[in-house]
Amino acid sequence: MLLCITAKSQSWQPGHFYDVKGTKSTGFIRVNPGGKGPIKGEGFIEYKETDKDDPIKLSASDLRSFVAGRDSFVVAIAPAAGWAKYDMDFVHVAVDGPIRLFEARGAAGDGGSGVGFSPGIGVGVAGGGGTGGFGGGLGGGISIPIGGRGGHGKGGKAVYYYGANTASMKPLTNENFVDVMTEIMGDEPDVVEKIQTKKYSLRDIDKLLTYFYQTEASHGQ
Repeated sequence: MLLCITAKSQSWQPGHFYDVKGTKSTGFIRVNPGGKGPIKGEGFIEYKETDKDDPIKLSASDLRSFVAGRDSFVVAIAPAAGWAKYDMDFVHVAVDGPIRLFEARGAAGDGGSGVGFSPGIGVGVAGGGGTGGFGGGLGGGISIPIGGRGGHGKGGKAVYYYGANTASMKPLTNENFVDVMTEIMGDEPDVVEKIQTKKYSLRDIDKLLTYFYQTEASHGQ
């Protein structure tokens, strides 16, 4: 479910993005295109409106968020400790809700996205005000479907953060795992029971996410 490098993550997928002004563009997106990005120190994606169009590169600072296939991403600025590769990159939203679970993977190779956090608190990208959407940290006034269900990201160990938005996210640790994941997955009693009985831990969170997604799908959520 959460693969480091997949053919899917390197191929074109139907999707859309919101730019910094809140304008939505729909077409095809490649999450990890490789090569050199438009702006030094930033992750980027490639976009084309139709199959026949030439792709364009969009840097993280051009965007607020994007959806590629079934995966949703938001832009975040690196904390003071820095990231493995980029100062600004994309964070995958693994679980949506009042408290969200964010996934970042260590950047590897050249180009594209692939976020690697150092432990610490992230700093969100400020968006406009307004109601709905994610608020300031995730682009105010924007409403996009969130909740990744597919493989994504580049090589590197996944690091998980939680928070209402990228401005408030904190690292998920062994110490807070049970409490945090119980809150995030609280709508699924069967999943919560397995978290609290410690069938799942931080080291096998990928299996927990798979089980959570399957449980959601089983009753049409």
